[in-house]
Formats: sequence, structure tokens, C-alpha cells
Amino acid sequence: MNEKKWINLVLMGDSNLLILNFIVTFFGLLLILISPAKWKSGLLLLLVIFNSFLTSVPAIHALTGTPLNIIISRFSPFGPIPVRIDALAAWFILIINFTCITGVLYGKKYMEAYKEQKGNLSMHWTLYLLFHFSMVSVCMVQNSIAFLIAWELMSLSSLLLVVFDHQNKKTLHAGINYLVQMHIGVLFLTSAFIWVYFSEGSFDFTAIGRALNNHTGIWLFFLFFVGFGIKAGFTFMHTWLPHAHPAAPSHISGVMSGVIVKLGIYGILRVAFMLKQDYLLIGQFVLIFSIVTGLFGILNAAVHRDFKKMLAYCTIENIGIIGTGIGIGIIGMGNNNSLLMILGFSGALLHTLNHSLFKSLLFFSAGSVYQQTHSRDMEKLGGLAKYMPKTAMTFLIGAIAICGLPPFNGFVSEFILYSGYVEGIKVLPISQTILMVISIACLAIIGGISMLAFTKSYGTIFLGNARTPLHDQPQETSFMTRFPLYLIILVMLSVGIFPQFYFSVLINVISTSVPGGIVNNFAGYDNLLPVISSVGRYSLAFLCFTVLIYFLRNRLMQNRTENIAGTWGCGYAAPNVKMQYTGKSFSKPIAKLLNFVVLEKKKFTEIPKNEVFPLERDYSSHYIDFFESNIINKVVDKIVYAANYFQFIQNGKIQAYVLYGIFFIILIFLGTAINII
Repeated sequence: MNEKKWINLVLMGDSNLLILNFIVTFFGLLLILISPAKWKSGLLLLLVIFNSFLTSVPAIHALTGTPLNIIISRFSPFGPIPVRIDALAAWFILIINFTCITGVLYGKKYMEAYKEQKGNLSMHWTLYLLFHFSMVSVCMVQNSIAFLIAWELMSLSSLLLVVFDHQNKKTLHAGINYLVQMHIGVLFLTSAFIWVYFSEGSFDFTAIGRALNNHTGIWLFFLFFVGFGIKAGFTFMHTWLPHAHPAAPSHISGVMSGVIVKLGIYGILRVAFMLKQDYLLIGQFVLIFSIVTGLFGILNAAVHRDFKKMLAYCTIENIGIIGTGIGIGIIGMGNNNSLLMILGFSGALLHTLNHSLFKSLLFFSAGSVYQQTHSRDMEKLGGLAKYMPKTAMTFLIGAIAICGLPPFNGFVSEFILYSGYVEGIKVLPISQTILMVISIACLAIIGGISMLAFTKSYGTIFLGNARTPLHDQPQETSFMTRFPLYLIILVMLSVGIFPQFYFSVLINVISTSVPGGIVNNFAGYDNLLPVISSVGRYSLAFLCFTVLIYFLRNRLMQNRTENIAGTWGCGYAAPNVKMQYTGKSFSKPIAKLLNFVVLEKKKFTEIPKNEVFPLERDYSSHYIDFFESNIINKVVDKIVYAANYFQFIQNGKIQAYVLYGIFFIILIFLGTAINII
């Protein structure tokens, strides 16, 4: 059999796998609904693993140079639907599949606490399967209308997963906020797709590239950027994210932060690779906007004491970091610099994978803490490392990775991005060099504040002593709860130790995604491969050294008696838990320094000057989102105020509604009579 026939056979097999994926999803939804309650989570796990296999096979083929391109023309009311799995789509499909598998593995044990809510759980597991299918479909479908349907299916299924605890008013508020903002994003995307259709007469994604090639390219890109940016969580468009993540069950928070926001990144990258002009203007806009996003996200993460909300703001920060890579890549396209383009786009794509790993790890660990303590307020916790040592270790590993420290994966992608900045400083004109210098400084600041945020979080939650008494003593979670966390850590280590493998895969993704003629060749990254390989070797050596020290210490201490005593209190004989550093006291200096961005609301009674012996007082404070408080809420208030003037229309009187109908019929009649309609 010659090579061409083999490729055709492979593609035919891949298309059958996708058809089977649709069939399995359809019947799987019905099967979960009718199966006994005790089987539902296990059945979902099998279905998610099977569907992941069905879609991962064509994705791997696409990454190895055999993309899939099929056209669905039957049963389609809006023309042919191209289903394409190229290298870019394949990268995101594999990330989605792995994160969804670990999510359902963790959620299977996590949701046992809600086993009495049988109907609610049945709907939850059904929606999870639909959620997984819709996310993968978003990456494959390249017809505008079909894409929007898959996008809406993804948004609605994730909304219903978020509001699992729908009896809680705060959860419903978070869900409605999420729903409204997602539909604002759909409005922008729909406007962009309509623009493309009227410009090029096609719903196919290839028409987007042709439309971007005319004089309207900048504004069309802006529409796509806002539409996808709301899903990604860029600053100004992020306010759904700090509400939805804390409200959702922790395995849903991990999957949403790990992959659903990345589909906004997928959309931006898909459009960016179709650009044919205005590279520098668009690249600089994306870079600046992303730097602002990263700074704003990590500043808010550093001050919040709800650890799930803190992780949500860290998602915004990392979306900013990914966005900087996209900006660098587009600037590289504009300067015809292949190395700069590769460093930018590969850093963005690799950080997309890395963030999906360590953020889901952190959310799953945080979920275990929440289930054992029933609190998300880190000020009420402390000393959990004594009772949950393995969970404390997984959270610590996630914290090290998200701070960009070796030997874990976050260091690799940030190293590539820093290399991109340095390359830009060396080769770009002075105006762009200044932007690169400012950006590299901002990225360093983001990294420093990230270390502060996670030092505060880990220290407050896991070290010291409990700040408030808990109803039950926390216990370590079961091995099956921790098993998906260990899988994630293994993949994280593989990125840290073998970065050259992932980098080589990303070279293929970029080379097949960038339009021909922009960059003539990809020679220039050869010198970078040995450097990235050495990062892996040093990370492995550091990891082996750490493990060796650990085992040597255990061996030396094996026959010695351990004496446990209280920490030295500087000579004070009666310390208490209130003397510990709290999360707020840890981050208060930076919060006061940047109080024009990090807004604090306080509730307390001032002590009058004539009150010599102050009475006991209550004091409370919390931080609010700058953009939500100063812009979005004020705009919403104005809209509600204006809408109240039209309340008389919906007055509850049947006679009035009948008159509305008569008026509408007369209007249609007159419009038809004078040929307006």
C-alpha cells in the first residue's frame, strides 16, 4: 500500500471516529439519565475516556502531519459544514480531553458528598458529557453558524454546571452574571461573522482570512478579540470569572479555568493566524492589553482571602501571560522575524497547556480543603498540613509551578516568553524595543507578586495553627480523590524535564498555522533547542537531588526519637492563634501601596476622640473589583434606571396586551399596503 492510500485510509478512519464520537455522546446522554444513581458517575467516566480516545486519535494524526478535513452537507440547513482538525485544533483538543478526564476522576469522589441529591446529580453528570463534547466541537467546526451553536452549547452546559448549588442566591447571581456576559460575547462574535458573510459571501472560516485582508481588518479583528476575550477573561471583560469559579463545584472550577477560558485563546489564535496586514498595530495592542490583564489579575489575587476567588484572579493573570505571547508572535509576523514569532506563539501555546495543568491541580486541591473544612476563607484556616499532608504537598507543587519556578512546567513556558522579549530587544526598532523592555519588567513584577500571593495562601491555609475551631477535624482525602492530582503532576514534570519534545510539537503547530509567505523559513530556532533541552536536564538534576536529600534524611532519622515542641515565641510564654500572620496582614502593604487599583471596602465605627477606654467593636473589610465597581455596575445601574421608565408596558392588564396585538397587526397591514414590508 503506497503512502497516499495509507493517508486516505487514516483520514477515513478518523472521520468514522468523529461520527462514533457523536453517536456515543447522544446515546450516552440518554444512558446516564436512565441508569441507576450509583452507576452514573462511573458511566460518565467511561464515556469521557472513550470520547477522549475517539477525538485524540485524529488530533494526534494532525499533530504528526495528517490533518483531517471533512465536509458535512447532509441534514444541514445552512450549507456545508467543514469539520477540520489541524495542528492548532489538535493541540487544544488534547488539552481539553486530558483536563476533562482528570476533572471527572476528581469529581466522581468529590460529588459523593451530594449523593442525596439524585436528580441534581443526574443532570450534573449529563451536562458534563455535553460540556466535554461541545468544547471539542468548538475546536473542530469551521462553519460560522455551526460554530456559534457549539459555542452556545458550551456556554449553556457550563452555566448549568456552575449553578449546581442553585438554592444559594450567590450561586444564582454568579450564574446569571456568567450567562449575560457570555451572550454579550456571542453578540460580538455574531457581528463579526455577519460582517465576514456580507464581505465574502461564505460562512466558512477560510472567509475570515479573506475579510481580514481588506481595509476593515483591524476592526474585524477587534470584534473577534472582544467576543473571544470575554470567554478568555481579559481585563475589562473578566468580571464573570471571579464569581463563577468560586460558585461552581471544584472539579468544574478546575475544568473551566483549565480549558473553557482557553477556548477564548483558541479563537484569538485562530483569527491571528489569518492576519495578512496591520501586524504591528494589532500585536502591540494585544501585548499591552495582556500586560495590563496580567498585572490586574495578580494584584487582586494577592489581596483576596477567599482561596477560590484568589485562584480565579490567578486565571486572569495567566490569560494575560498567554496574551503577551500572542502579541509577541504577531509582532514577529509583522517584522518577518521567524524566531520572534516562534518564541511568542510557542510560549503562548505551551503556557496554555501548563496553566490547564497547574490550575486544575490547584482547584482540585482547594476543593479537598473546602470539603474538609467547609470554608473558603483562608483567615479561618491554618495548620492543615498536619492533617492533610498529601493535599498540602499537591497544592505546594501547583503553587511552585504557577509561580514559574523549576523543575515544573510553568518555568519552561515563561522561559520561552522571556527569551522572546530578549530577542525582541535585540532585533526590533527602538519604539518596539521600549515596549519589550517595559513588558519584560511587567512580567517580572507579575512573577514576584505571584510568589507573594501563593506564599500568603499556602502559609495561611496549611502552616501555623487553626485560626478558628472547626466542627470536625480535617482528614486526608482518599487515594482515588488524589489520583487525578498525581496524574497532573506527572504531566507537569514531563513538560519540565522534556521541554524539547513539547517545543518541537509546537514548531509543527506554528509552521502549519501561519499563512504561507509571511515567514520564508523557520531556521533560527535550532540554537534555542539545546538551551531548552538543558533546562530539562537541570530540572531533572534538581529533582533528583531533592529526592536524594529527602531519602537520606529519612534514613538518618529512622532510629532517632523525634521531640515535637511549640515554635519559639520570642520569649513570650502564652502565645495564641490570633498572633499569627493572617492573609490580610501578609498582603496589606502591597494593597495600601496600590489602593487606587485594589479597592478595599471597610465596615467599622470610628473611635471618637473623647472615648478614653474604647468599647469592643466589630470590624470587617473586603476587596472589590475596580472595573466591576467603577464601570460595569454603574453602566448597569444606568440601564436599569432607563428601563424603569418603560415598566408601564408590562402592566399585567390583559386589555393592554390585546391592544398591543391589535396595534402590531395594524402596523403589519399598513407596512404591507405601502410596500415597506
